[in-house]
Amino acid sequence: MRPRVVAGRAHRTTSEPGVGAMELVTERLRLRMWRDEDLEALVALDSDPEVMRFIRDGSTRDRAQVTASFALLRQNWADRGYGLFATELVGSGELVGWVGITVPNFLPEILPAVEIGWRLGRAHWGHGYATEAARAVMAFGFDEVRLDRIVSICHPDNHASRHVMTKLGMAFDRRTTVPAHGGAVDVTAITRQEYAAARGDAGQRRTASTRGGGTSRRPAAATRPPADRC
Repeated sequence: MRPRVVAGRAHRTTSEPGVGAMELVTERLRLRMWRDEDLEALVALDSDPEVMRFIRDGSTRDRAQVTASFALLRQNWADRGYGLFATELVGSGELVGWVGITVPNFLPEILPAVEIGWRLGRAHWGHGYATEAARAVMAFGFDEVRLDRIVSICHPDNHASRHVMTKLGMAFDRRTTVPAHGGAVDVTAITRQEYAAARGDAGQRRTASTRGGGTSRRPAAATRPPADRC
């Protein structure tokens, strides 16, 4: 079943178990499950030095590394019921990158937590795609997955991603360092209550949990590392 778009928000309309039919559709984008043929686009994405400039230590990734991550990001959906969406243009079907939610195990000090992140190819920067897709994913995270809090993490100099976080209503939480490489990152966050208040959703406010992180239906932390991050 295709999801419908209501008042600018993407909704999942399928009630079938599993994630095979999961899609979110916005005005210009389709966020969908991964296909085998998407691997080549991911290899191209992660081998671009400009795309990877603010990711981890800034290193690009080879085919073997991307292939391993590709298997993990698909498995994360099966294990958790949420993950990173392959993101394509409506109409042409061109893959622009990914947007989604995952567990930021690379930053243990903020766990339990679920992170919203995005990575788009250079040809698709500057069109507002990250914000458009991330808004749909945030709605999915709060309304469908029933998260209590969502964080987002980026390099302090990644002003483009920080701008998207601001548009999403996320507020600065802390600056810290990633243990694996010692690099600095900024953490932003938004709670279910804050999200509900921003969109005037009284029902969301009534059902909001008072816990500081994680989910109300699934544990936020996982033993499996995330497929990737912003």
